[in-house]
Amino acid sequence: MDYKSYIREIPDFPQPGISFKDITTLLKDGAAYRAVIADLAGRLKGKQIDCIAGPEARGFVIGAPLAVELGVGFIPIRKSGKLPGKTIEADYALEYGNDKLAMHADAIAPGQKVLIADDLLATGGTISTSVNLVKQLGGEIVGAAFLIELLDLNGRDKLDGIEVLSLVQY
Repeated sequence: MDYKSYIREIPDFPQPGISFKDITTLLKDGAAYRAVIADLAGRLKGKQIDCIAGPEARGFVIGAPLAVELGVGFIPIRKSGKLPGKTIEADYALEYGNDKLAMHADAIAPGQKVLIADDLLATGGTISTSVNLVKQLGGEIVGAAFLIELLDLNGRDKLDGIEVLSLVQY
């Protein structure tokens, strides 16, 4: 399926010079959304995965249904102050600002095999921070899966040898 035909590009959002890849146009099409999840799940078949972790908010949209499809748990990675239990946190830089991510301190058991999932790999800041949170809890990263990868921003370089799967590249 040509996923790019379902993704709307919005120039100069959230700031001048950024070409935002809007996946809401794909998500509202049930067949296209289902195809993305099935495609990712098919490419991950046979990989040992105990759970999927995804950063808010669009990482939930890809990671949670992917976890259901693979029959594994889902771990939400949220912005600071959004989780009710004891958390661990890490600061990170976005391509257009700074933020802080958090995960429940009991979300992952040492040795669990974790796949990171999100809608987009850009500079790698969000994902490398997510990886660091998982590793702080003793989780083993088995890969990272994305709907979109922005190749010119070299996000893979921040993932230090982690296997990356992306369905669409720009």
